[in-house]
Amino acid sequence: MRLGKRPLPAGRLVAALLLAASALAACGGGSGGGGGGTTKYVVGVSNTLQGNGWREEMICSIKAQAKVSGVVSKVIIANRNTDAAGQIADIRNLISSGANVIVINPSDRDALNPVIKQATDKGIIVVAVDQAVSEPTAYVVSNDQVAYGNLGAAWLAKQLNGKGNIIEMRGINGVPADTDRHQGLMAALAGYPNIHVIKQTFTNWSLDPAAQQMKDIFSSGIHYDGIWTSGIDSTVVDQFQSANKPFVPIVGADNNKFVQELATLKAKGLVGAAVTNPPPIGGAGLAVGLAVLQKTHSYDHVIHLTPQVWDNTTSDGVSKLQSTYDSSLDPYYSVAFDVKPYTTYTKQDLIACQGPS
Repeated sequence: MRLGKRPLPAGRLVAALLLAASALAACGGGSGGGGGGTTKYVVGVSNTLQGNGWREEMICSIKAQAKVSGVVSKVIIANRNTDAAGQIADIRNLISSGANVIVINPSDRDALNPVIKQATDKGIIVVAVDQAVSEPTAYVVSNDQVAYGNLGAAWLAKQLNGKGNIIEMRGINGVPADTDRHQGLMAALAGYPNIHVIKQTFTNWSLDPAAQQMKDIFSSGIHYDGIWTSGIDSTVVDQFQSANKPFVPIVGADNNKFVQELATLKAKGLVGAAVTNPPPIGGAGLAVGLAVLQKTHSYDHVIHLTPQVWDNTTSDGVSKLQSTYDSSLDPYYSVAFDVKPYTTYTKQDLIACQGPS
């Protein structure tokens, strides 16, 4: 280090070196390079489900929030179809890559706890989004998945006047969101003893399996009066139309295509409800993580968003759905592009899906 033309006394030299080391440490474990006096952080992302529009939008929201934050130099994304063991390996790699904040969509509530603790012991902020983990040093920023299942099931039960058979089309067996949604559904149905789940499927939140499952249900001849889905909703609607089957009440999420179908197909007999579940929870999680890292704001370790139910049973409901549908978004994206007050990017930022450069 060159400190000037003339050598400094030993005491002043030590003080200067300590000051320089302190400044470097403020950059976050040496993983970021300060530019123009602004600390730059590295963000890691762990996602275990590819080919899913909801997860794609979640990742885009993280990139967008990282970019507009002005304090992130790099976003490293571990994005593949894997289980808890694979996600543990991915998180370890993100730790080794120098991440200051790691945003994860967890594949298991408990199995990731040791690697999360390994990260937080190193001063890394870990934020689980969409689904919860049980490690207390992590932050959880999620949609209330128990409420998601409960609200949709309660709406469906009322549409059926408290009796009938329903089909429950779940997500991925064993992951926290699926377990929580099922718990919420069963809690709601406990108040309706004359409503029975006649069939249960696991769609893996993927379009092709859900479509095939609906075809199998049609060919089986089982009697059903309503369908609750864990977000594979427009696929179910499409299968009813392709098979020329009369609609039954359908519950899904606030996915763009399903919102459009609820708004336009009521005249053809479709009655349904969209339960909100915004993917920009990913960007919200990053915003929380950066605020905690920089000590600009303190947050509870668990933050839950309460879902809303949008249905097409009233003219006001149809108007809401019509105004919410967005032709500029991917059909399988959620219509939600932000989560206020946490996210600060624009819809254009989300659609661009670009991280810091």
